[in-house]
Amino acid sequence: MWYTIISSNDNMNNMKVDNQQLYNELHKYNILPTNELVELFTYAQKENVQLGELLVKNGKIKEDRLIEIKAKMLGFPYVDMEKMNILEDTLNIIPEKIAKKFRIIAFKKQGKTLHVAMLNPEDLQTLDFLRKKTNLIIVPYATSRSSMSIALRNYEQTIKAEFSDIISENEENEDLEKIAADLPIVRIVETLIKHAILQGASDIHIEPLEKEVVVRFRVDGMLRVAMKLPKNTQAGIVARIKVLSRLKLDEHRLPQDGRFKMVTDDYKISFRVSILPVFDGEKIVMRLLKEDSSGLTLEKMGLHGEALEAIHRDIHKPNGMILVTGPTGSGKTTTLYTVVDILNDPSVNISTIEDPIEYRMDSINQTQVHAKIGMTFEAGLRSLLRQDPDIIMVGEIRDMETLEIAMHAAMTGHLLLSTLHTNSAAGAISRMIDMGAQAFLIASTTNVIIGQRLVRKLCNECKQVYRLDEKMIETLEKSFDLELTKRALIYLKAMKQEQSLMDFDIYKAVGCDECGGLGYKGRSGIFEVFEVTEGIEKLITQNATADELERFAREENNMVTLVDDGFYKVLQGITTIEEVMRVTKE
Repeated sequence: MWYTIISSNDNMNNMKVDNQQLYNELHKYNILPTNELVELFTYAQKENVQLGELLVKNGKIKEDRLIEIKAKMLGFPYVDMEKMNILEDTLNIIPEKIAKKFRIIAFKKQGKTLHVAMLNPEDLQTLDFLRKKTNLIIVPYATSRSSMSIALRNYEQTIKAEFSDIISENEENEDLEKIAADLPIVRIVETLIKHAILQGASDIHIEPLEKEVVVRFRVDGMLRVAMKLPKNTQAGIVARIKVLSRLKLDEHRLPQDGRFKMVTDDYKISFRVSILPVFDGEKIVMRLLKEDSSGLTLEKMGLHGEALEAIHRDIHKPNGMILVTGPTGSGKTTTLYTVVDILNDPSVNISTIEDPIEYRMDSINQTQVHAKIGMTFEAGLRSLLRQDPDIIMVGEIRDMETLEIAMHAAMTGHLLLSTLHTNSAAGAISRMIDMGAQAFLIASTTNVIIGQRLVRKLCNECKQVYRLDEKMIETLEKSFDLELTKRALIYLKAMKQEQSLMDFDIYKAVGCDECGGLGYKGRSGIFEVFEVTEGIEKLITQNATADELERFAREENNMVTLVDDGFYKVLQGITTIEEVMRVTKE
């Protein structure tokens, strides 16, 4: 494909105008009150930040107006893409993939001249490349990010139009094998999957109703309706996915589980498929799992400071247990894989027992649980111990038998990684005791317990700054111990003793075209890292409660809790207070 040749340099950045030039322009036309402009300019110079970004984030000027001013200063025309009616032939001169990756849209063609909108019309490399590939004269225009997002939806509209054509081609057919291989049904399923991948979905739900089929995508942890299909597509979609997953086509009364893989130049994704009979047919849920786990780091996941150092300290010990806790969907498995990736070295033998294997990792011996034939976590773990492992990862500790073998492995020179379903890191100690483990064994084998949740990240295009007032603080105090959280934030150097939460700019979710109107885009982890120190060991052997263990860890070891880390990320402008409440108080 011709567009793969373009290098990903700085061409997605907006036009560069230095602070002094922008200040002079804004001052000349009295676009802002002089005192406000001077104050923001002084701050921008002192902190070495872009004056334009500062103005937009503080609500002093709209982004599209700022881009229009910059464009005028640099001699480029500005275009508002929301007002443009783009012909499909013109749009497709630049392929969808390159348009979305490099934020460039062809919106008008006149003879041998092509007019294109860009975030950075100074990007000569991309312009020259387009000129050579299209044999057209390229005229660049500046546009804003929000305007570009609206324009890029033109590609999605062509996909949806294609979807309508696909559906109209499809006719009822009683032969399931023929339906599953029928071209329109193949294209419907491929289009569903393509949409899900483009939107960053983790799950696809295909739900049969009485008169239609509803498709929902889970994006950033939240389900949303993606599209509704005619009822007559239901049998074909179910049959096609059964064929892909190698499931029984003629079984409609019992649940079935399977998986399949899709590999392209851009991605390698495994789909975990669950089919469940419901009143109006068969419901399908597909979990999308990116097979390539490379590039994962604890820092990218949201760990920082002493908590990050504690994990690195404990995972490099020769033996002991590393446990990750949290509810379903909180990212526990991803954390485990990230730690395994850090430890993956030719000098050590790493083996896993998982249900299911979510990521394929090079040089790791990965074993799938098959409970029906007796390959349980317990049986698999017993066998792994005879394979001379240095590091063992157990997908989940669900029962006393598995826990007992895990603790035995941790005592006999193995580093063991696993997950537990508990609400807090300290709560994992009580959970293991409830399962039947002896306190002194837990104390002597556990290195560190990581508690985590996933919060949605604010969309940087539309997040809006505000400050808490006394009434809001009073409301928060009903849910959180703000004094303890303040102490943690001071420890993290996020605030000073004389400050309060009311002194900080924080953000709320608004919603724009870039984030689909939700106000959030992407997710980050919030963490608590409960390190089993000498003092904690002593408390465990004395059968201390989870609350007592947590209190000691906060006071003596400066442990940062999930709530503390959530507020830290609120002050960093990463997420909102509402998100922290949602995931910690559910």
